[in-house]
Amino acid sequence: MNIVIIGGVAAGAKAAAKIKRLLPDSKVEIYTDDTHVSYSSCGLPYYIEGNFSDYRSLLVRSVEEFKESGIDVYLESKVEKILIPQQQILVAAPDKARLVSYDKLIIATGARPFIPPIKGYENFNNVFTVRKIEDGINIREKMLNSKNAVIIGSGFIGLELLEAFVKNGLEVDLIEKNNRIMSSFDADMSEIIKARLESYHPKTFRFHIGETVSEFFGSNGSLTTVRTLSGKEFNTDMVIICSGIVPNVELARDAGIELGESGAIKVNKIMQTSAPNVYACGDCTEERHIVSGRSAWVPLGSTANKEGRCAAMNAAGIYTEFEGVLGSAVSRCLNTTMSMTGLTELEAVQFGYTPVTAVVSKPDKVAYMPDVGDITLKVIADKVTGLLLGGQAVGSIGADKRINALATALLAHLTVQEFNQNDLTYSPPYSTTIDPLLNAMSILCTKVSRPC
Repeated sequence: MNIVIIGGVAAGAKAAAKIKRLLPDSKVEIYTDDTHVSYSSCGLPYYIEGNFSDYRSLLVRSVEEFKESGIDVYLESKVEKILIPQQQILVAAPDKARLVSYDKLIIATGARPFIPPIKGYENFNNVFTVRKIEDGINIREKMLNSKNAVIIGSGFIGLELLEAFVKNGLEVDLIEKNNRIMSSFDADMSEIIKARLESYHPKTFRFHIGETVSEFFGSNGSLTTVRTLSGKEFNTDMVIICSGIVPNVELARDAGIELGESGAIKVNKIMQTSAPNVYACGDCTEERHIVSGRSAWVPLGSTANKEGRCAAMNAAGIYTEFEGVLGSAVSRCLNTTMSMTGLTELEAVQFGYTPVTAVVSKPDKVAYMPDVGDITLKVIADKVTGLLLGGQAVGSIGADKRINALATALLAHLTVQEFNQNDLTYSPPYSTTIDPLLNAMSILCTKVSRPC
């Protein structure tokens, strides 16, 4: 059997390795327009910050290592077209274009940075996005020779880069078009994030909320000034655009493969697309949200790896379902951990629930411990059924373990009443006697229709 995979990084590389283990006699090929095949793009902000000095630490598996396991990798080889009836792809390789036949095809084309309509964007060499290894190398090199920077966008990547620049001594202006930072969180939690970050010392950064970047100015290929629609101007040595990402679906769309509600590739539970013998996985696909039951596009590295494995198993003839996603995520910025899972309160309303919430602010461990921090935890449930819907946590590093526990409960479709019986661990260095998560459940017990 000949299995062709378009794209590498997380999903494509995972699919290739898995399918070769399952079908050792099969021919497995990866075609990617990237210069590297398997690496941790999530680690780029930490490389830029200087947590480690060699970018090669981000590389998961080299072309040579794939070759040793019997997988052929073709770098800088852009797939121009998928020919569904012929079961072929057209590849524009560095040397020449050629047709490649497949028995099974796995699309793992990922996503790319979204570039807002900014006048002058393409004119300057010190405007960056964050996606590939080269992006990280170029940003770090420029950062080490800069005094100030502008970040456009305040999502996970924007805040991770904020930490990187601040810790390297730069003055930073972060520009956000929405009326709050980290808008994937509920508004009350976004305000807590902002307040915590603004209390960081030394504070060498400024948030500019509700501002839309309209134009770049500079000379000789180097940007010097950023202007917003309101007329504000920011002088800078470099700009990073972190305005989100969009799925790379053009190849699939042009082949007649069905796209989903989100605009990403539509797949079923076994990662099949609408085309025969074609699977898709990773950031180019949409998933089923486990809580809402609706289609969702949740581009995360952890999800991409799981989807790549699932696509490979089904392409190999081993029936395996991908359950879906919760949108579980965590990030860190300037000693503040931000984590979330499931639906936000706003999303719960949009999907027809009657949400009730509990917000708890507590120490992350017993107060007499020397390194005590604090956590604000928000848990959301449906008033009528008591079903847990989601949660968010902001604070010290222990915030994420509360969200991990809650994510497990969401996967099991637990109610407030059921989770309230949970036996969570306790020891002074790790938690208060009653964990903040159980405090939140006690509050929710008084708000749902069937009390605990």
